[in-house]
Amino acid sequence: MADTKKGREKQARNAETRQQERDVAESRERADEAEPPLPDDEVEEGDEDESPSTCHRRGCEEPAAFVVLERYQEDTGYGAVEAEAFLCREHTAEESPVNLDGVYDEYVFRVEPLPSRSV
Repeated sequence: MADTKKGREKQARNAETRQQERDVAESRERADEAEPPLPDDEVEEGDEDESPSTCHRRGCEEPAAFVVLERYQEDTGYGAVEAEAFLCREHTAEESPVNLDGVYDEYVFRVEPLPSRSV
């Protein structure tokens, strides 16, 4: 095949098609795998019983005592983002609103105590 623009474009299309085929085959192989657990900041409402028992901050092993929630407008302006963290007493005292540039009518910054846990 001659080295022409048309030939290079065809080679690029063929390479893209082969990559897509490999991706589909790999996805089919992984279809049986279990879903990974959600990160702490993506725990949905109603999952309070599955909340972590220790502080969300790296390196802190203290029991979580509060949940801090902040809902703000996404940078793109196309939706709300909720950030939730389960923190010990000390780290909760250090928390403050972070995304004030994303404030809108339904903005929320809330700190709520976690129900006492029986250990």
